[in-house]
Amino acid sequence: MTDQVRRRRDPHARRQAIVTAAAELITEVGVDAITHRMVAARADVPLGATTQYFATLDDLRDAALHLLVEHVDEKMNAIKTVLTERGTTPAVLAGLLQVALADARSVQADRAVVTAAVHDPRLRELARHWSDEFAAFLAPLYGHDRAQAAAVFIDGVLWHAQIHDEPLAQHLIESALTGILTPPPAAHTRATADH
Repeated sequence: MTDQVRRRRDPHARRQAIVTAAAELITEVGVDAITHRMVAARADVPLGATTQYFATLDDLRDAALHLLVEHVDEKMNAIKTVLTERGTTPAVLAGLLQVALADARSVQADRAVVTAAVHDPRLRELARHWSDEFAAFLAPLYGHDRAQAAAVFIDGVLWHAQIHDEPLAQHLIESALTGILTPPPAAHTRATADH
């Protein structure tokens, strides 16, 4: 039985294929550029199937954006689990980032969302979601400012990977994160004296 036949017999699978196709296209061409026809072609379903499950293009876009947020949350939860188990150190963070950089398709999709978000408020919230979640996770350990700076740096590392043939070396990422997350000696001395 082919995937298309299976999806025709399984309305949930067909709907999921349509939403997945729309999410992929959003990362490639942006929210406003997708059409029912594009999504139907990507999902390998008849054009009428997209309107059968989604009355309007906005409904389809919203479902696709929701799926993208779920994917971001899944990645973030996996990262949090590793950091909880191995420690939230610059070395562990750099290692995780190096693994992420090896997934070129994922990096490209992430940057496509961020690029489109410059002009699309609906995508802006999605694009900020990862950085905000990451900074919120680091903040209890490193303070709000350092956590936010680390999240911004990691965004920059992802951009760097998009425009260079080779991603930054892990030791450079670790060194920079160490500098960002380690308070200067004077601040540490002052904090100790206050207690």
